[in-house]
Amino acid sequence: MNIVKFSALLLKSRGDCGIREFSKIVGVSPATLSRVERGNLPDLETFTKLCAYMKLDPAEILEIKNVEQTSSKPAVNALDAQVPGVHFKAKAQMSPGAAKAVAELILAAQTFILQRG
Repeated sequence: MNIVKFSALLLKSRGDCGIREFSKIVGVSPATLSRVERGNLPDLETFTKLCAYMKLDPAEILEIKNVEQTSSKPAVNALDAQVPGVHFKAKAQMSPGAAKAVAELILAAQTFILQRG
């Protein structure tokens, strides 16, 4: 899955719900939700909240295979942990190798946070 498919799933999840109402349910601002729905990359905190709401595995969205989780908690339950406020530039161009490295870094950080649990 990629960010375009993620955006489509987000729109489908929202359904007929208004953007302001849906943003309150998920816990992100309407402007941020709108940007993500248009295909822009969310920050880590937003990404985590949206994955948790849609019950999606972040590894699947980031297209990471063979991720070994050392915690019995699913990856989407990271909302209880503090998530760094990292932002990616909107419409940033990144090589597939760099994107994979960033995705692996995100998942490693998430696993570390869950282990501290």
